[in-house]
Formats: sequence, C-alpha cells, structure tokens
Amino acid sequence: MGKTIVEKILSYNSCSDCWAGDVVVASVDYCMAQDGTSKLMIGDLDTLGFETPKTRNGMAVVLDHSSPSPSAEVSRIHGEIRRFANNHGITVHDVGDGVCHQLVPESGLILPGNLVVGADSHTCTYGALNLCSTGLGSADVAAAAHTGKLWFRVPETHKIRIDGSLGKCTGAKDLILALIGGIGADGATYKSTEFCGETISSMSMDGRMTMANMVVEMGAKFGPFPYDGVTASWYKSIGITSDGGVDSDDDAQFEKGMDVDASDVVPKVAAPHRVDNVSDVSEYSGVEVQQAFLGTCTNGRLEDLTVAAKMLKGRHVSRGVRMIVAPASRRILIEAVKAGVAESLLSAGAVIVVPGCGPCVGTHAGVPSDGENVVSTANRNFMGRMGNNKDVSIYLASPQTVAASAICGRITDPREL
Repeated sequence: MGKTIVEKILSYNSCSDCWAGDVVVASVDYCMAQDGTSKLMIGDLDTLGFETPKTRNGMAVVLDHSSPSPSAEVSRIHGEIRRFANNHGITVHDVGDGVCHQLVPESGLILPGNLVVGADSHTCTYGALNLCSTGLGSADVAAAAHTGKLWFRVPETHKIRIDGSLGKCTGAKDLILALIGGIGADGATYKSTEFCGETISSMSMDGRMTMANMVVEMGAKFGPFPYDGVTASWYKSIGITSDGGVDSDDDAQFEKGMDVDASDVVPKVAAPHRVDNVSDVSEYSGVEVQQAFLGTCTNGRLEDLTVAAKMLKGRHVSRGVRMIVAPASRRILIEAVKAGVAESLLSAGAVIVVPGCGPCVGTHAGVPSDGENVVSTANRNFMGRMGNNKDVSIYLASPQTVAASAICGRITDPREL
C-alpha cells in the first residue's frame, strides 16, 4: 500500500515505516519563533540548558509582530531576544525585514520534503513548498530547538482536487475562503490536507502560499502542495536548485477526498467574527468600511500588491477610508518599488507601512476605532484581532475585493470595477 506526503515525510524523518495514526519521534529540519512567542521560548530554553539549535538546518527568530517597537517595554523584549539569539547561534530577522512566513521561505533553509515547526499558528504556509510545516506552542518549539526532535501522531490525509479556471477578479484567497466556508473551522482538525489538480498546477507560488497559510483555519495540521515546475522555478528565483520533492503514491489511502470546480468560485467574504462565516461578496455589498488593509502573511506578496495596484491605477481611495499596505518582506517592497506598484498604491491614496505583520495583530499599527468596519486580506477576523474589541467588525477578502472596497468606500464586488 502506498503512502501520502505526510506519511512519507514523517517516515523519513523518524527513520521508521509509519502510517496515519502512528506516533513517531521525528527529526525536525528547521524551527522558528516570532517576537510575540520568542520570550516564552527563551524561558523554556534557559530551563533546558540550551546551547545551540539541534535542528538540521538551524533556527530563526523574527521581529515582525510589534515592528517597529511601539513601547519601551516591547523594546526591552526585543533586546532580550536579540541578545539570546546572538549568543546561541540563532538567526535574527530584525525590524523591517518582514513577516516570518515570508522570510523563512526566502532564506532558502527549508526545502521540499522537510519537516518544519514554528511558534506561530500560520507556519503551515510553508506547505506550499512541498513540505510539512505546522505551528506549535513555544514549549514545543523550544524542545525541537534543544533536541532536534519532536513527537507527532501521523495525521490522516484529506485530498482536495481542484480543477477548472478561476473567474474574473477571483483568486487564491477566494478559493481558500470558499473551502473553509464549506469544510468549517474544525472540519479538518489534525488532518493533512493535500492539494492537487489543474487549478493548483497553474497557480503561482504566491497563490499557493495564500492557500497553505489558511489551512489551519479549518483545523489542519499540515497543508502540503505537490512538487512541480512552479516549485522548482520558485526555488530557482532564490538561487536554489531543488532536486525534486515528495508526492503521494497512486495507491495511497486518504481518509477523505474532495473535488472542487474552480470555475464555480466567485469573490468571497468571511464576515465577523468567524473565518468560516463565508459568503459571496454580494451578500455584504454596500457595507461601509473605514479601513482597508492589504498585507499580512496571507496576502502581502508581490502578486497581491500588483493586482490591487492595477485596480487602483487611475482611481483614488474613497474619502473617509484609510487604506494601509504592509508588504510581506523588505525584498517584496523593493520589487514593488522597482515595478512601479508602490507608486500606484501611494498615488491612489494608500499608505505603505513597515514590512511586517502591521495592523493584522493589533499590537500598534492601524488599530481601528470603536464601531468601525475593516475589510482586510488577513487570515483571522476574531473580535479584538486588530487591537480593538469595541464593536469592530473585520471582513476578510481578497486583494482585489479590498482594493475595490477602498475605492468605493463600501464592500464591493471587484467585478463591478
């Protein structure tokens, strides 16, 4: 009997012949923590007598959540994180470098077939690169850094085949929102969701990362994509020649299968205050917005900025709307400047903030006022998510829908423009 992607990766990393339901101790290739979780991890590592990371390809800490620091207290925490990392051989991605889930792939230290853990929920993003990655608590990541190993129960796999072409002004974000709305917030809890099909084959790496980023919003542990020419080309763009990846065997056993016709998907919105509260954008057309946010580890990549800039070109953000753009990394911001994308966004009235998490986590930048509505490309819309729980409503949508809504001052189907 054949194996799934996760069964193959955990078999290799545990030096065992494992299957769904087995419990294994597996070697971890890379681990990561961000500034919101690193302080807790440092305490655990000090207790363990930590010296240097034992993971195969090392470790990083990323200062992206409160970046730049909004207070003296946060600055002290940042200073502690920098000192600890520099004393223990841990890579530091500092203020302005970008979001952890963009910087870790850009580093070239995670590869197809790897097993990666991070002290952040959306570490699952890296599944787009044909590997298994998952978010864990700080203590678990500390254990991985200290020993180079962790225990896992091998997940069952749900295979999602997507065929057909996405329609006008409809992208990867709309597709993953449609899936989350159909599956539910806990419909794939502790499963590995494998993606395949002609839609995936033709999807860019930016689009794949958008989808992989949000598999945790339906409960999934891992979200691996296939290895193909898109994967190889992406690695080549960062100077790495990849030798191939991991695919499920033809006779692998899947707990569940799903077939999706991409041509049926239209622009979507996840309404407050649940990510799986998904409807067609038309259901919320006309809802006034005071803030539009483009960015995050979900949709802060060059492709996302570009499609929004195209819609905004020759137009202007509506009076009374604040449009905030946070590129996912310094590299992406530089590319956006060179391509004229940044100029288009700024000329239309948007403001570009430091590459990083920006308003998404509500630690400092772009906190909405009481009673305001926000349309955002982020991955979560829980009450208080953006730093204010006083009747703030967050509507999740694609870059196209966010741009269209910023132009009109209300939630707008981008196909109208």
